[in-house]
Amino acid sequence: MDWQKWHDRYDTPESPLARRLRWVQDRIRLALDDAPPGPLRVVSLCAGQGRDLFGVLPAHPRRADVRARLVELDPANVAAATESARATGLDGVDILTGDAALLDHYADLVPADLVLLCGVFGNITDADIERTVEACRQLCRSGGRVIWTRHRKSPDRVPQVCEWFEQRGFTREWLTEAEPDQVQSVGVHRFDADPVPLRPGTRVFDFVGYEALRPRA
Repeated sequence: MDWQKWHDRYDTPESPLARRLRWVQDRIRLALDDAPPGPLRVVSLCAGQGRDLFGVLPAHPRRADVRARLVELDPANVAAATESARATGLDGVDILTGDAALLDHYADLVPADLVLLCGVFGNITDADIERTVEACRQLCRSGGRVIWTRHRKSPDRVPQVCEWFEQRGFTREWLTEAEPDQVQSVGVHRFDADPVPLRPGTRVFDFVGYEALRPRA
C-alpha cells in the first residue's frame, strides 16, 4: 500500500474519507474549546500526514498551549506532516517516525488531554482493538477525550468498540449516526476514571491493514 497516495482520497470533498476528516476536525476543535486552561497534551497514533490536527490547530486560539506527538511509520507521510508543522509554525508538534503501537513513544506526554485514534481500528484485529481501548486508560487523563474512527462495513464493530470503551470508565460523548449510505463512523469518548500508569515496553496492536482483514470478516 502506498500510504502517501492513499491520503489523496481526502482531496475529494464528498468522499467518505473527506467527510470523516471534517467530523474529526470538528470534534478536535470542540475538545480544544472545552479543555481547561493551561498546557494541553495531544497524542496521535498512526497519524498519517496529520491532516486532522493540522486542519484545526493553526487557527485555534489554544494553539500555543498544545504540545503534541504524532507517531507514523511511513516516512513519506512523516515528511508531509513535518512540512505542515513547519509551514504553520507549530513548534509544539513533534512528528516521530516509528511504530505507533509502542506506548513508549508517548511516555513524556501522557496522560494526555486528547488521544487521536483515527484510521486505526479498521486496520487491526478485534482483539487488538480491545487491547488498544484498554491502553487508552494509560494514554488519557481523567476528563480527557479519545477521538476514534471505524468503518461500518460488515461486520459493524462500532457498537462493540463503544461497549469496550464504556466498560473501562469512558463515557460516550458523540457518535455519528448509523445510516445506510454512511460508510465511516467517528466516536468521541471522555475518560471519567483515573488513568493507569504507562507500562514501558507495551505494544498494543499489529497494523495488518483493511484488505488483509476483509477475508476474515
